[in-house]
Amino acid sequence: MKHTVAVLVENKPGVLTRVAGLFSRRGFNIESLAVGVTENADTSRMTIVVSGDDNVLEQVMKQLNKLIDVIRVTDIPQEDSVNRELALIKVGVDSDTRAEVMQIVDIFRAKIVDVGVKSLIVEVTGDESKINAIKQLLRQFGIKEMVRTGKVAMNRGAKVVQSEKK
Repeated sequence: MKHTVAVLVENKPGVLTRVAGLFSRRGFNIESLAVGVTENADTSRMTIVVSGDDNVLEQVMKQLNKLIDVIRVTDIPQEDSVNRELALIKVGVDSDTRAEVMQIVDIFRAKIVDVGVKSLIVEVTGDESKINAIKQLLRQFGIKEMVRTGKVAMNRGAKVVQSEKK
């Protein structure tokens, strides 16, 4: 089972290393990690996806709350959240396949962000299943390169499930 955790941290050097080190020392595997500055330049938000049961989630949240630079840890349940990933996919094309690739891109509401003689770069955003689906369809044309962000997620509405530091 995968759990998504949002971690609000102080925006300063070394914080990411300390958080990643905590996961490593405890034997937890990070499935996905996305980090960026929030609306406040002094804080960053890490969205971490970790595999394990509810006990693993509880331990992760407790251990994160012990770190000095951590401000707040929030569980982001799948059913009550909006989550997205971004992928850039470089696909091999020629004059015969270019139109077909463009049609697939259009169906998935993705965008072509770069056009070359023998390739296109496709930008797609969505949940994990959408990214996997377009990747599978484009594979037949030859994926030359692909890069994918980690998941970013936010609770729906005003509901915030969180564990504040005490």
